[in-house]
Amino acid sequence: MNKILILALAVLSACCSSCGFARPKGPFMASQAPPVPDYAQLDNWAAHPDKKDPADRTPCPNLKDEQANTGVDVFFLHPTTYTGSLREQDHWNAAVSETATNTKTDESTILFQASIFNGAGRVFAPRYRQAHLRAFFDKDTISAEKALDLAYADAKAAFEYYLKHWNNGRPFIIASHSQGARHSLYLLRDMVEGKPLERQLVAAYLVGWPVRKDFFKTLQPCRSPEETDCYCTWRTWERKFGRRKAFEKDVVCTNPLLWTIEEGKYAPKSANLGGVVRPFCAIYPEIVDAEVYKGVLLASRPRFPGSIFFRTKNYHVGDLNLYYMNVRENAGTRVKAFFKK
Repeated sequence: MNKILILALAVLSACCSSCGFARPKGPFMASQAPPVPDYAQLDNWAAHPDKKDPADRTPCPNLKDEQANTGVDVFFLHPTTYTGSLREQDHWNAAVSETATNTKTDESTILFQASIFNGAGRVFAPRYRQAHLRAFFDKDTISAEKALDLAYADAKAAFEYYLKHWNNGRPFIIASHSQGARHSLYLLRDMVEGKPLERQLVAAYLVGWPVRKDFFKTLQPCRSPEETDCYCTWRTWERKFGRRKAFEKDVVCTNPLLWTIEEGKYAPKSANLGGVVRPFCAIYPEIVDAEVYKGVLLASRPRFPGSIFFRTKNYHVGDLNLYYMNVRENAGTRVKAFFKK
């Protein structure tokens, strides 16, 4: 089998990672929830400065893992990897000890997303009892909400443990995608916004989840590449599809090539420093463009080896990866701006 075909199949597999067949059995029951994670155990962290993990890697030798040389931390909440792709994945929440889910998490989102931030800060990424993929579209909305609340409780507990034992007053970035971004929203509102801790906030990247304009009372979206104590957020759709389907005018959207939120400002592919898809060791400059339109980010169809199999019109799986190098650079820019203040 030639290399291009192998790569194409890998891309197809990644894009279809949510096409599971197992679903939660019956309603959510707290008594059947997996054990509460102990965040004193490094095994319950997908990424941590005191262990070797995929968040330490970089996609090319010219990029450096700067975690040992920075005065900033990154608290990263990963997206859903408990998708029902295995028969035993039939609970509302994943156990943090489940090997298959953890392997999938490490080899996908920790490697391809959390690694973006190792040039800006020490990366902490907790494992948490994430809600099953079905929680986002199951008819049992009460059970789904309880599953998400359980997952958020873990995210909050992990953040509290990090603050107590490892933060030591250091500035921090909160970074997240999809389900992780949903939990980060509440984490910011419950623990950071309007509280003394906000003075340590460099910025938040709340990617792959809609952030309504009125969700926060005082915390504002970032409006420039250097602004701090603010948040960035976007969800990526194929351009023509997005122009037909987008409608959410009350949802904030950031252009990750311009770092503004103005609708209609177009950033060409030439502004894209590079996306990282599969394999991880390759960077693809000018992979897509970007434009904010009615609450979503419009992008051209990405071109990379194997992209012929990339048929979806919703580029959710690539929200961060299509703009990997720009996000990496911007995190460093905001860190520098924070220390200048």
